[in-house]
Amino acid sequence: MKINSPLEAYKYLPQTNCGECGQPTCMAFASTLIDRSGKTTDCPPLIKEKKFAKKLAELDRLLAPEIRQVTIGVGERAANIGGDDVLYRHKLTFFNKTKMFFDVADNMDEAAIVERVKKISDYKKFYIGRNLLLDGVAIRAASNDPAKFATAVKKVIENTELPVILCSFNPAVLKAGLEVAKGKNPLLYAANKDNWKEVGELALEYNVPVVVSAFNDLDGLKTLAKTFAEAGIKDIVLDPGTYPTGKGLKDTFTNFLKIRRAGIMGDTEIAYPIMAMPLTAWMAGIADPVSASYWETVLSSIFTIRYGDIMLLHSMEPYATMPEVHLAETIYTDPRSPVAVDSKMYKVGNPTADSPVLFTTNFALTYYTVESDLASNGIDCWLLAVNTDGIGVEAAAAGGQLTADKVKDAFEKSGFDLKSDVTHNSVVIPGLAARLQGDIEDKLNVKVMVGPMDSGRLPGWMEKNWPPKK
Repeated sequence: MKINSPLEAYKYLPQTNCGECGQPTCMAFASTLIDRSGKTTDCPPLIKEKKFAKKLAELDRLLAPEIRQVTIGVGERAANIGGDDVLYRHKLTFFNKTKMFFDVADNMDEAAIVERVKKISDYKKFYIGRNLLLDGVAIRAASNDPAKFATAVKKVIENTELPVILCSFNPAVLKAGLEVAKGKNPLLYAANKDNWKEVGELALEYNVPVVVSAFNDLDGLKTLAKTFAEAGIKDIVLDPGTYPTGKGLKDTFTNFLKIRRAGIMGDTEIAYPIMAMPLTAWMAGIADPVSASYWETVLSSIFTIRYGDIMLLHSMEPYATMPEVHLAETIYTDPRSPVAVDSKMYKVGNPTADSPVLFTTNFALTYYTVESDLASNGIDCWLLAVNTDGIGVEAAAAGGQLTADKVKDAFEKSGFDLKSDVTHNSVVIPGLAARLQGDIEDKLNVKVMVGPMDSGRLPGWMEKNWPPKK
């Protein structure tokens, strides 16, 4: 039986409110255990005192996710996959974002391998306050030659800190790659009904995670997973096959649903992360590379939404990667807490004492939209993010999260003085918060100018209304 509330976790804690965990109370610490921002090891009394040993063991068991979490790679860029507790994110949240690995083949020349690996490693897309990155490199043994594969693996790990997947059904090839990648904790792809014994022995010998693969055969997949678990292999990833089109695609979708539903409902023999392979779009007989990239993105979208924990992809074109990383970021955003920026005064460009002062809410999408509209049009200004608990302007103004008192409080906490830091004693407020104009004038004792409803119209509005008339 899982526990899902701080009160349930609190029963297993020392209840001394000692503060050694960094939280003011044991109840506050229990909250961090439920949202996974804290771990039981953060509580020194729980770990050190023998009288709590039984409670610690029971608490760890009750907090363990329904779907096993598997780690690939080492260091800061290690990829955690799985670890979910729910079928639908609104019930709690999805914790580990779908990880996207892009392929290189060992029959590429060394310069091409290095160039592609650097492109994967250096990919960065800025989106509402954070950089969206790619997660790893899948090295395919297209040559089926152990020596050639080992050379390719060596070249990849020399040029990136990203985790890697070693891809071959030939145990000899996998062993050659493992020798080169010692200490890197790569994922082995894959064990199937023909090679399971040899690949299982490699996973045990090198202590690395492994994929078990059975295309459109859930009974066979479960048997392989159970066999590996009984042999002592804990970090298992499931590959039920990804068919790119037609009835096969329908079967693949159904298989993903069945596996995840069974795992969440308590079938521990199949409660492992699932691998999707959208790169099979390139094997679907689509001659046009643009169309193949498009269909790969469609497959990626399907299985990002429906339980694909890790993916193997090929196309690096911006029109393919951007939708993939954006969708994953959106689906794995915690629905319990809107994405927010720090509530403070920000500089846009190089503002002076004569520059306009504006405010918006601290909802990240709102803030970065306004900031982008100002910066891209060369408007130097001061932009205050008012703490509205991560809610946008219109909803916050209607719901009471954005008030004149909140705006006054935000200015005071930012340390920005409208009397001395600027010469015009004026504030531009969002058009969607026009109802607050009078109250803000009374609270701040400044001239309040109502800006446009849409921040995209700010450049034209500034031309007509700035500087303010005395």
